[in-house]
Amino acid sequence: MLEVRHANQRGRAEHGWLSSRHTFSFAHYHDPKQNGFSDLLVINDDRVAPAQGFGKHPHRDMEIFSYVLEGALEHKDTMGTGSVIVPGDIQLMSAGTGVAHSEYNHSNSEPVHFLQIWIAPAEQGAKPRYQQQHFGAADKRGVLRLVLSPDGANGSLQLRQDARVYAGLFNGDETARLELANDRYAYVQVARGSVTVNGVELGEGDGARVRGEQALTFTQGRDAEVLVFDLRNIETSALWA
Repeated sequence: MLEVRHANQRGRAEHGWLSSRHTFSFAHYHDPKQNGFSDLLVINDDRVAPAQGFGKHPHRDMEIFSYVLEGALEHKDTMGTGSVIVPGDIQLMSAGTGVAHSEYNHSNSEPVHFLQIWIAPAEQGAKPRYQQQHFGAADKRGVLRLVLSPDGANGSLQLRQDARVYAGLFNGDETARLELANDRYAYVQVARGSVTVNGVELGEGDGARVRGEQALTFTQGRDAEVLVFDLRNIETSALWA
């Protein structure tokens, strides 16, 4: 079963320099029915004005990754990491015992559009770490490319949780199928464009909780870019409840 959450049902935050859409409860937006799904706790669809961003702030015991759609995002943290993330890059920061970071639009003239996603870790108090990897359009065209996993399989970034994240690009007659184990949930997020998943059409910004499905089939994409989360079959992580 797919439980669709349409783009216009998401929480909204408008701060002038930041326009954000919250799939799940976050900051001043709270919906008791939207407190994450399994270990997936946050999907924020953020657009940041030129030369603006999130100043230095701390996190702990959270797996945080950014997926840039347009523009360039500049990252700095207290581990000594400094990088610029562009479309195709995935940045994963495992906060562990604690880390502070800042995220700014690297450009003085163009906005940056990215997804900020939080996943609860399987262990608390681990050593903080940073990973970044580029997955180009050719890697994701017409397939679901594994980009995060617990064991770093197939060149993916290593996530401290029993979860896997796939990214795919679909247009026209391109199709892909993802098998799901009997005891797994999934979440689908359409970053842009539109695509049909198991016969259900999802548009830009739409998401869907998936329960009780043996597979997900992606068809009829229209310039679609999607993220798919293969998750434990729990409703909300105990770390967030």
